[in-house]
Amino acid sequence: MCNSTQELSVYEVPPVEIPNQDNSILVCSVCKGQIEKTEQIDPEHWKVLGDTMWSPYLPVQVVAWRMLSRLRNEAWAANNLDILYLDDDAIAWAKKTGDHEAEANVEFHQDANGTRLFEGDTVVLVKTLDVKGSSISAKLGTVVKNIRLVPDNTEQIEGKIEGQTIVILTKYLRKG
Repeated sequence: MCNSTQELSVYEVPPVEIPNQDNSILVCSVCKGQIEKTEQIDPEHWKVLGDTMWSPYLPVQVVAWRMLSRLRNEAWAANNLDILYLDDDAIAWAKKTGDHEAEANVEFHQDANGTRLFEGDTVVLVKTLDVKGSSISAKLGTVVKNIRLVPDNTEQIEGKIEGQTIVILTKYLRKG
């Protein structure tokens, strides 16, 4: 995708029923993280799409179209998107995941200090919290191990306090 030859891995362009060479591409670790939205997108990394979008290889064209669509607020990306032609089947494949509707910025779960949180992290409460629907009061400094990130809400995590699973707002905790 970006012409890198370092740390390449196979990326199966979704949706994939049966992985094969007709629906897979080689990507560097930077491309993969940004395509899969596990890392913040860097528009400078993708300027090479002006060249790679013309690849005769359909999965490269599909990923190029998706990334250009996510970067559509960048003038160079909008210009490339305007001139990139995909046939009806390719456009249908490119639109199937809905990635083209996503914004370039990706939101992550972050603690009160802005540190990124990951599944399984240990956190510490920075405020005493009363747990709704329970007699539990989670005290300042309480350690919550092995948290679970709430998938559709970057402001919430789940964790166990006194054996009970509760939802905690990320603004009330810091990574431990």
